Amino acid sequence: MNAKTHSGNLPPKTGKVKVKEKQPAIVNHLTCATLEGVNAKVIEVEATFTKGLPGFSVVGLASSDIQEAKERVKSALLTNEFVFPPLKITINLSPSDIKKNGTHFDLSLALLVALNKKAFEEEGLFVFGELGLDGRVKSSSMLFPLILSLKEQGLIKRAIVPKESISYLCHISGVDFIAVETLSEAISLLKMGEFKANVEQFSYDAKSIEIAGIDYFYEERYESDFAEVKGQMVAKRAAMIAAAGMHNFFMEGNPGCGKSMIAKRLKDILPPLYEEELLSIAKHQFLDGQTPNFKAIRPMRSPHHTATSASIFGGGSGQAKIGEVALANYGILFFDEIPHFSKNVLEAMREPLQDKKVHIARVNAKIEYQADIMFVAAQNPCPCGNLLSKTKACRCSEVEIKRYQNRLSDPFLDRIDLFVVMQEVDADDKGDVTSKAMHEVVIEAFKKQKERGQQRLNGKLAEDEIERYCLLNEAAGKILEGAISKFGLSHRSIASVKKIGRTIADINGHEKIEKKDILEALSYRRRK
Repeated sequence: MNAKTHSGNLPPKTGKVKVKEKQPAIVNHLTCATLEGVNAKVIEVEATFTKGLPGFSVVGLASSDIQEAKERVKSALLTNEFVFPPLKITINLSPSDIKKNGTHFDLSLALLVALNKKAFEEEGLFVFGELGLDGRVKSSSMLFPLILSLKEQGLIKRAIVPKESISYLCHISGVDFIAVETLSEAISLLKMGEFKANVEQFSYDAKSIEIAGIDYFYEERYESDFAEVKGQMVAKRAAMIAAAGMHNFFMEGNPGCGKSMIAKRLKDILPPLYEEELLSIAKHQFLDGQTPNFKAIRPMRSPHHTATSASIFGGGSGQAKIGEVALANYGILFFDEIPHFSKNVLEAMREPLQDKKVHIARVNAKIEYQADIMFVAAQNPCPCGNLLSKTKACRCSEVEIKRYQNRLSDPFLDRIDLFVVMQEVDADDKGDVTSKAMHEVVIEAFKKQKERGQQRLNGKLAEDEIERYCLLNEAAGKILEGAISKFGLSHRSIASVKKIGRTIADINGHEKIEKKDILEALSYRRRK
């Protein structure tokens, strides 16, 4: 039997070899944001899944709380029966030169990992939420400032957010919120690609007035009443003028004459607020770790004279925290016993009183907080407090009195509009005006200011606005010219007198500032 043999060199195969087509890598994107100071920066979250040793890494200057998110994401996905692919997972936070922080990145990271096999493109969809280990989507204190800042910049139209954050996010109009309770619910939304807002916009439960198509809100809530302040007719009149125009206000008087009582009652008679102001107040409260109640009430902050400069203006090591001045935005900042505050604090107050902003400079960041405040201060006439008393003898020497009064510099005092020296209270003094009656006068004066087209109230008018709105009749103009030459008023003092005169004219129902109005305005100037 002959066997067929061959030399071992087989002829080449002529059939075509099948080459497996290479699948294009899927790189999905979601949009989130981070706070840089008080302003939000848009962050693109992108993920890739590549061959290599299985791993999970987050790059792009992510802070420790974002690095910790990897463990929360893993646990949340595993408890929802997700099997991690044997691939190297890399998530990038772009742009990579901005430092990111916040637990609200959790949900974006988890969704990109869960949908690694499905390509999707959702332009303009923001995703926020912290994850629990069981997959629940939780709220974060940063969400409100973040989304409000994005909305103010016109960068956000719709967002997936935690359901438990809706109680305060619904106050932000113009954004479609899709509320989710669990990670699996968010995954289903992205798979289906249907994003319909399921949150109704909030309506404020407060009294309101409409002027030129804008709603202004206010509360008729008087926790303490001006009727409890006995006597002090001039001081109460000055307080009402200060409230009507949001003017800076200074009271001097003996201990117990009612300075602090008047200051604490001022917050109940302040002018109404519009929606943007209410949201700005809430934003600052969130940055301070508070939970706002969204009531139409202007804030009042009264730091103690022992407070540090960092606590009053903001600052601290690392990330600069918000201070008392910014927390009083659109409200009152009250300094009781003002000469006892440090010289550094008093001189630093000149900037926010002039520019209505607080600037904090740090090595890694420069932060600017809005501080449109009404500044109210009170002091005794001397260290012992009895200089103006009719019944008690003053124990202070002239040197002590001079040193006490010289703690406040002229440039600082020049930024205060109304000064009142209060008298001692007599036994027969009575409380003759209520907070409700004063508030009604303030609201009527507020209406006149807004009906003139003013964006800002009288006390906050800029130079060009003073020329436009603070018009004097002939008699009032002559009185002011005489006062300028007699008292040597500075340019800032002249502007202050005009602004006070404008508010008094609004209270008195005068179209222009009249002689009576300017005379009363001049009576509130500081006596040197």
